Parts: sequence; structure tokens; C-alpha cells
Amino acid sequence: MKTALSIAGSDCSGGAGIQADLKTMTMNEVYAMSAITALTAQNTTGVTAISQTTPDFLKEQIDMIFTDIRPDAVKIGMVSGCGLIEVIAERLRFYRAENIVLDPVMAATSGSRLIEADAIETLKELLVPLATVITPNIPEAEILSGRSISNEREMELAAQEIANAFGCAVLVKGGHQIHDANDVLFSDGQCKWFHGKRIDNPNTHGTGCTLSSAIAANLAKGYDLETSIQRSKEYLSGALSAMLNLGQGQGPMNHAFDLCGEFVKEAQQ
Repeated sequence: MKTALSIAGSDCSGGAGIQADLKTMTMNEVYAMSAITALTAQNTTGVTAISQTTPDFLKEQIDMIFTDIRPDAVKIGMVSGCGLIEVIAERLRFYRAENIVLDPVMAATSGSRLIEADAIETLKELLVPLATVITPNIPEAEILSGRSISNEREMELAAQEIANAFGCAVLVKGGHQIHDANDVLFSDGQCKWFHGKRIDNPNTHGTGCTLSSAIAANLAKGYDLETSIQRSKEYLSGALSAMLNLGQGQGPMNHAFDLCGEFVKEAQQ
């Protein structure tokens, strides 16, 4: 069985972060492992508290994984501080990690900020160049590229500029901001669009975590990048189409991806 590691923050409500990553990797048939960067008190409506893991403890987690069950792919999500980013970059270089998927999480779907301001520059300097692919949404792509994005052509330009600046493939996600679920990949000097139809489901908490984790799982299984992205978008669409609604709060509810096995199988056949 292939293996994948998620390096990310914990979401106690189970819809995003480490919890969503482990569910997604498991449903995509790889052995899922985690190194936790932070504990968060959050649900689908917002984040009320963040407690960072220390860099030394994060290093211990990563070492324990690589020295026993080497991951075939690594997904990196929420990393809120410079010290944590430095440890991740140093350890991944040390172990020569492969198939690194970086989801440059800067804010939760609810709008809560999840990264320190000075950590963004450290992320750009140390982690982005290590990635096989990064998966920014529109606001994150604007920060990384330094340009505003309001249409599909500007998505292409931002993806190209980020890729050229950092030497990695870039998947800019349109989401609900630009033509719904259409995403563009810039890799090997070319743009490729991945089209998706809009699914009228308010349960958007954790979709970015889920997509990047599914990409990592498929890379771990040996699929090329374009195929991994296509399979992952089909998986996410299947989960969204399930229209599962778990909570009783006022915000959007999480997806319960662990209950979507049949939709995953149908989407990937």
C-alpha cells in the first residue's frame, strides 16, 4: 500500500486540516499519516484559537515518520509560523521527499487568518521551491504573484508567474470566484484547464484541504500530475454531490468525506 503524509494543522470540527486530509487520503486508498503543526479551536463558522506546535516537536514527528514509514507523497497545509516552515523545509530536503503538494493556506474559508504575516515570505523562500505543485486559491495566488486576478486570463498569468518565480507547477483554483470550479495548471511551460461544474452546496469547509490531499494520494499511487489533479477533482465533485449536512450551526457544514466512498468509486471508474 502506498503512503502519504499530511503536515498541517488540526481542525477539531473534522471538516478541514489534518482530519480532512486523513479521511481523503484513506478514501483514495493510501496509508495516511500526519505531522501536526498547530491545534485549532474551530468549526465551519470560524476559528477562535490557535496553539502552535513547537518547531522541535514538529521535527520529531517528521523524523519518526520518515525513519519508519517513508511517505510516497507529502501534503503541506496550514503552517502558521516561520520556525515551523524552516523545520519542514530542512527535514524534507534532508530526507529527499518526493511528490510534495503545498496548499499555501493563508486564511480559513470563514475568513479567519491562519498564518503570521512574516511567515508568508518564509513560505515563499523555503517551501514553495520544494513543491512538486502548489494549489493556491485566488486570494493566495494574488499574494504569491503580486497581481490582481479577476478573470481566467489573469489566472493563467498568475499561475505562469508563480511557476517561473519558484520553479514548481502551479494549480490556481477558481472556486466560486471565477467561473466556479474551473482550475488552471501551469506546468512545463504550458497551461491546462480542468473544468468543473458548479455544485450548489454550501458545505465548502475543507474543500482546499481535500483537493490537495487527494492530489498527493494519487501522486503517491504513481499517477502523473495531470491525471492526479483530474482524479482529485472528480473525487471532490463526488463528495460535494453527496450533499451531506452534519451540523446544527449557522454556517456551512463540513463534508463528511469519510462517508462518501460510493461517490468516490463512481467518480474514478
